Amino acid sequence: MIVMITGATSGFGKACAEKFAATGHHLILTGRRKDRLKEVCNSLEDRFGITALPLLFDVRDQQAVFEAVESLSAEWRAIDVLVNNAGLALGRDYFDEAQVEDWNTMIDTNVKGFLYVAKAVSALMIPRGKGHIINLGSISGKEVYEKGNVYCATKFAVDALNQGMRIDLLRHGIKVTAVNPGAADTEFSSVRFKGDESAARKVYEGIEPLTAEDVANTVHYCTTLPPHVCINDITMTCLRQANSFYVDRKL
Repeated sequence: MIVMITGATSGFGKACAEKFAATGHHLILTGRRKDRLKEVCNSLEDRFGITALPLLFDVRDQQAVFEAVESLSAEWRAIDVLVNNAGLALGRDYFDEAQVEDWNTMIDTNVKGFLYVAKAVSALMIPRGKGHIINLGSISGKEVYEKGNVYCATKFAVDALNQGMRIDLLRHGIKVTAVNPGAADTEFSSVRFKGDESAARKVYEGIEPLTAEDVANTVHYCTTLPPHVCINDITMTCLRQANSFYVDRKL
C-alpha cells in the first residue's frame, strides 16, 4: 500500500508516517522544510525497511502542489491512502484584535491547501475506482470558542468539505474520513502562540492530552477496515476533555 501524508515533518503527520511505516507501507511524504523532510524519510527507511519518497512543496502554492503530484512516476501514482494533514493555527486573539496576515495564512493552508492536495490526489484515485482520503480536522470544526474565530472557520470548512467529498466521490468508490482531535500535545500550540512556550503549556495544564501517536493510531485504524466499511467522521479527545468548553483540570 502507498500512503501519502502532507505535513509529515512534525506532529500528526510525522506520527502517521511512523505508524504506516511500522506496518510496512511505502510512503510519499510532503513538507516545506527540506532538511527535516529528508531526515524523516531517511530515518523511516532505515528503521522499517520501507521506501519513503519526499515531495518538497508548500500546500499553499497551487502550482507546486499539482506539479509535484503530476511528477510522480507510474509506480508512485497508485496512492491508496491520502492523509490530508497539513494545517495550523496562528494566534488566539479576539476578532477585532487579530492579525489579518494570520487569517490569510490559516485560510490559505487549512482550506485552499487542503483542497489543492485532495483535488490532485483524488484525480489519481478515480481511474482506479478506489482509495481512501483521511482529512485531519479538529474539534474546533464542531464548536466555536472565544478567540477561535478564523481558525474555527477553517476547520468548519474542513468539516463541510469532508462531507461534500464523501458525497461527491461516492460514485468513484473512494472512502473519505474526517478525524477531528481535541487538545493534543504537539507543536500545534507553540505555533499558535508564536513561540510563547509558557502560553502553549497552559493549554495542557491539569490534563493528559492526546499525543500525536494517539491520533496516528486512529488514522491507521480507519484504513484497516474491510473494503465495504467507511468511517465518515470521528471526534476524539482525551479523557479530561468533553468538548471545547468542558475540561476537567486536576491542578
